[in-house]
Amino acid sequence: MLLSNIVIVPTIPSAVPPFACRKVNCRSSPTGNFGCQRMITHSLDRKFNCLVNSVSGEGSNSVNLDVPFPNDYSELLEQAKKAAELALKDGRQLMEIEFPTAGLESVPGDGEGGIEMTGSMQLIREFCDRFVTPEKATRTRIFFPEANEVKFARESAFGGASFKLDYLTKPSFFEDFGFTEKVKMADRVKSEDELFVVAYPYFNVNEMLVVEELYKEAVFNTTRKLIIFNGELDRIRSGYYPPFFYPKLAALTKTLLPKMETIYYIHNFKGRNGGTLFRCYPDSWKVLRKVGNKYICLHQQELMPSLKEVALDILPSA
Repeated sequence: MLLSNIVIVPTIPSAVPPFACRKVNCRSSPTGNFGCQRMITHSLDRKFNCLVNSVSGEGSNSVNLDVPFPNDYSELLEQAKKAAELALKDGRQLMEIEFPTAGLESVPGDGEGGIEMTGSMQLIREFCDRFVTPEKATRTRIFFPEANEVKFARESAFGGASFKLDYLTKPSFFEDFGFTEKVKMADRVKSEDELFVVAYPYFNVNEMLVVEELYKEAVFNTTRKLIIFNGELDRIRSGYYPPFFYPKLAALTKTLLPKMETIYYIHNFKGRNGGTLFRCYPDSWKVLRKVGNKYICLHQQELMPSLKEVALDILPSA
């Protein structure tokens, strides 16, 4: 492979100061991890060591990294904002934004779940501040997984914000056993709502089912838009939830997910054949690899490859 058109961005210090944390009760896990505690961070460092370049494959056309891999979360949010704006202009109604919050080079499991959700909450606020104009803030409804998250959001990241905060599920008396009260989504929506942002609906399997209900009852056949933010939808795409035990969740791969446009996405792979699957709408999907202190583009295609395909086929053969 011949390297060409290399663009090197100055290295950003990778040292990250420790988080200042406190503990609150964690939501009940559908997999039986009850009685856990989640860590709430009070400060987040946005800078990580990320570099960019492009390559030409041997015997192929030049592969250009049209949107460079972000240097930090500030740049990431600006890229996501522009991607969302372009998607809206193209008439996209159901969108997904997905990226790691424990560091731009992290993989699922690197960070404690509560810390990652709190990081997502802060990043959602920053994204909405960039993406939503002040006059439309009161027409934007942000759904958190449950009512307790709404209370915490109002006391932390969303303090003083004009956005409407709401929830997908409501804890019940049997919360410690994974049960929540169903919330009818049609009753949560107001006529003036124009945009829904759904925050990290992955901890409880019921949350994505409620998101589908929200789409069917309040978005489909309307002018409203819906963005799912860090919903870890790859779990559903990859069959992480066995269809025999979770038939309704598995059905989303045929009902909801095909209607969705993934407008911004980062997923990292570690190991000997590590790399990154990256997409910023409307660009194609790109598989990157970090070589030394820079990234190179190994592969690109128009449709989203499966994580299995990237890990077992694309990266090992690059």
